[in-house]
Amino acid sequence: MSQFHRLTIKDVRSETRDAVSIAFDIPRHLQAQFHFTQGQHLVLRTELEGEQVRRSYSICSGVNDGELRIAVKRVSGGRFSAFANEQLKPGQSLDVMPPAGRFHVELDPARHGHYLAVAAGSGITPILSIIKSTLEGEPLSRFTLLYGNRSSASALFREQLEDLKNLYLQRLNLVFVFSREQQDIDLYNGRITQDKCQQLFSRWLDVQKLDAAFICGPQAMTESVRDSLKAAGMGAERIHFELFHAAGDSQKRQAREAARAQDPQVSQITVISDGRALAFDLPRNSLSLLDAGNAQGAELPYSCKAGVCSTCKCKVVEGEVEMDSNHALEDYEVAAGYVLACQSFPVSDKVVLDFDQL
Repeated sequence: MSQFHRLTIKDVRSETRDAVSIAFDIPRHLQAQFHFTQGQHLVLRTELEGEQVRRSYSICSGVNDGELRIAVKRVSGGRFSAFANEQLKPGQSLDVMPPAGRFHVELDPARHGHYLAVAAGSGITPILSIIKSTLEGEPLSRFTLLYGNRSSASALFREQLEDLKNLYLQRLNLVFVFSREQQDIDLYNGRITQDKCQQLFSRWLDVQKLDAAFICGPQAMTESVRDSLKAAGMGAERIHFELFHAAGDSQKRQAREAARAQDPQVSQITVISDGRALAFDLPRNSLSLLDAGNAQGAELPYSCKAGVCSTCKCKVVEGEVEMDSNHALEDYEVAAGYVLACQSFPVSDKVVLDFDQL
């Protein structure tokens, strides 16, 4: 799964003024590897100005759309997003990893389900895939989407969502919330906050009867919606969320620097990836296990390096590590010994990480 494949771009479509969607041509011999589940993402790699750049982007197509398409929204200072929006054309190629991620629930054609999705900005990308696939794959289920943007013009995939509404009139409920465009219903104006969620949930949504909720957007919004759902009686196991970015923790970095100065211990590290084991020494509280392994030539998989995408997921088979941040692994995975290498630092004399046990 950590291997990159060179894929040719089949189509580049302008979706809004600052976002494009990109479809890839999948060769026949790679179609099984690039079969995806709704809500998954791709890790892309290219070289910009002599430097290797990796980014993770969610798949926006439904599982039965017959194409593999992602969306890339331009972000301020974003090297890859600017490159994608300004320069990528059909016929060009990018290095792409097979689909990954667990931002979904298994579909059941016999289920009479009711799902909620809450998205803001480009967080709609995996949500669109989930809604498309669920409404088609579960013909008896319903979906409610709460989607926040600055205005209707900036709402990514708005036309596709409205087409879906026309196709599934009784099964899809769309609620657009705009912060800079006035709407007739005052509740639909502003940002998606915990207070707004409480008002919306109390007026027209029985949260306790929802089969699952999917949240994707800025970290503050995601946490507010999650907490609102829990307060309304929804079990944590039914709340699924995905972050594109996570706030850094400068205090932890400063603490590590101070600890390294006071106690310069060294751990013996072994990383196992693609059937190969590589051993090296690592001063504690210095580099993450991911950065240290790749500095030694291990070629370990990664994308965001922020504890968000789970590309660097691995299992601790010996020793003990400390994980600074985790926005990707479930509690049961952590209990089973899985960690995010980009956020993990050794705390024992010996540590063995296995990237092949997924």
